[in-house]
Amino acid sequence: MENYGIAYFLMRLGVAMSMFGHGLVRLPKLHGFSGWMMKSFENAMLPPALVQPFSYTLPIAEFIVGLFLLLGLFTRYSLIAGSVVMITLIFGTTLIENWDALPSQLIHLGLMVVLLIFIQYNYWSADRVFKL
Repeated sequence: MENYGIAYFLMRLGVAMSMFGHGLVRLPKLHGFSGWMMKSFENAMLPPALVQPFSYTLPIAEFIVGLFLLLGLFTRYSLIAGSVVMITLIFGTTLIENWDALPSQLIHLGLMVVLLIFIQYNYWSADRVFKL
């Protein structure tokens, strides 16, 4: 059973670092990231009034989900929130037909779902320390 805890910890850290890193590098250039996303969606069926708020929210969500997963804090809720972020990204990716980005997003979603299924192995986490 010890290996399950180690495996869970390593997978959680991998997913967490990806989310955290995505948010971390985008936060200092938030306006530029938003501009890039707005341009990417200019021919999509989504109105700019939906794309723009999402473009500013996404890096913050990635950063927070990643940070909480790194710490193992509110892990269950963080995995659910991260999954919702990924599902939203998948929807947007299909609308702009960016098929190259889709596998990465599906992998992230799949890993988060696996982590959620096996959350009982989340031994090394702030959740365990604080009995959350």
